[in-house]
Amino acid sequence: MAEQVVSTEQIAEQFESTEQMAEQAVSTEQMAEQFESTEQMVEQGVSTIVINNQKDIKIAWKYPSDIFQRLLALFFMFLIGFGSYFCFDIPSALQENLIQDLNLSTTQFLYLNSWYSWLNVIMCTIGGLLIDSVSRTHISTIKCAVLVALGQIIFAFGAFVNIFWVMLLGRFIFRIGGEWLAIAQNNYAVLWFKGKELNMVFGFQLSFARFGSTVNFIVMKPLYGYVKNRISYHCPNYESLSIVLLLASLTCVLSLLSALLLAWQDKRAEKLLHFRVLDATEVVQIKDTKNLPKIFWLVMLIIVCYYSTIFPLVVLGEVFFERKYNFSLDEAKFTTRIVYTISALCAPFFGLVIDKTGRNLFWVFLSIFGTLVSHMVLTFTFVNPYIAMFIMGLSYSILASALWSLIALIIPEHQMGTAYGITQSAKNFGLAVVALMTGIIVETNDYYMMGLCFCLLISVSLLLTAILCSLDFKNNGILNMSINQILLKSKKTPPPEKQTLLQDNDKCKED
Repeated sequence: MAEQVVSTEQIAEQFESTEQMAEQAVSTEQMAEQFESTEQMVEQGVSTIVINNQKDIKIAWKYPSDIFQRLLALFFMFLIGFGSYFCFDIPSALQENLIQDLNLSTTQFLYLNSWYSWLNVIMCTIGGLLIDSVSRTHISTIKCAVLVALGQIIFAFGAFVNIFWVMLLGRFIFRIGGEWLAIAQNNYAVLWFKGKELNMVFGFQLSFARFGSTVNFIVMKPLYGYVKNRISYHCPNYESLSIVLLLASLTCVLSLLSALLLAWQDKRAEKLLHFRVLDATEVVQIKDTKNLPKIFWLVMLIIVCYYSTIFPLVVLGEVFFERKYNFSLDEAKFTTRIVYTISALCAPFFGLVIDKTGRNLFWVFLSIFGTLVSHMVLTFTFVNPYIAMFIMGLSYSILASALWSLIALIIPEHQMGTAYGITQSAKNFGLAVVALMTGIIVETNDYYMMGLCFCLLISVSLLLTAILCSLDFKNNGILNMSINQILLKSKKTPPPEKQTLLQDNDKCKED
């Protein structure tokens, strides 16, 4: 049987029944001895196809465990979030045009991004529960992508008819869909990359979020000018604006198409890998949240405290650098953007490093310590802030890659959406509270007190990380395993409730 690869199923057909195989005690290795070498056996559960009835050719790239399929899934994941990230910052990119063309007050303009922020504290948790309990990840992602596209279209329609409450309704639907879509993206990342390149994927998610926002700020102003001067020069200003907003919604349509393609790929992977369907006892209910592990709540608090020292600083950074360091407006803007620029460039790299080394908790501790040093330099010294902001950008890159993936190590897959939803809700709540506090402090021009507030929060985050390290050490150190320990653990078949979509020991067969 030269040059012919025979799968386990084909060998089984030589016997009258599987009972016959059991009686003859024929194992997979014994079957392989019937052929020239064990290398001719199908590797990692990849089945084969027969061409011209002469030889079988492996087509590993068609199977979910292959790197090509994972990269394709990663590409679709990024496109799914692109429309949400792109359209989220439209009010900021077109601030002057929105205020002038629609005759909005400053308060009305701020409502476009702020009035539903408190509501999202609840809605993220609800979204996570719905993703886990009502439908599978691919179905939930499609529904969320539909909400994002629908919300942006309604927002554009509100501008066309010049009715402000319709625009608010559109932004509300858009933001709800966007928050839930982010949770679904995290679920997808865990399903496809847990135990493989998960830290790098979380780093890429941060980079792509910044990429979508950057493209928005580069494109929207020229696009508005082109539409106003070339297409709708004879129309009222608000109608020209609505055309621009409608064109922007095409990015949301692209995200929806990507969600459909990834859903097909995900469904196909489930079929090939014989993915286990959750039984009734594993369907998540809101009462189940009280049974989440204690270390999950610690991770959540670390995220809340840490992010509450990054985003408010970026928001208030321009005025802070102008007043404390006597920077010009352009210098202050450049300094403020260092954190996001560095993190967008470096997060995937640090994610890859963490995937190759392990020790997630070590990297989390290092990143929080680096951020504390940065805040202390900004608060207590007059050293050039470029250095502190650069260190903060590197630290943020490490944390975004290492910390969010810890949840995937703690929570079983059927509760993943709930866990990420609760974390997102808590983060939004922390940001809202800290934004109010720092806003009140800044009104008194007491930037020293604002810096102390950030130092206190980041110190709490560092203390919680130390406690988490201690608890993890007592529980066999699953959150701080080296890469060798991770590889050794991955060879063991996990219990059903902890299995993800792509286990290395899964076997798949194409019908």
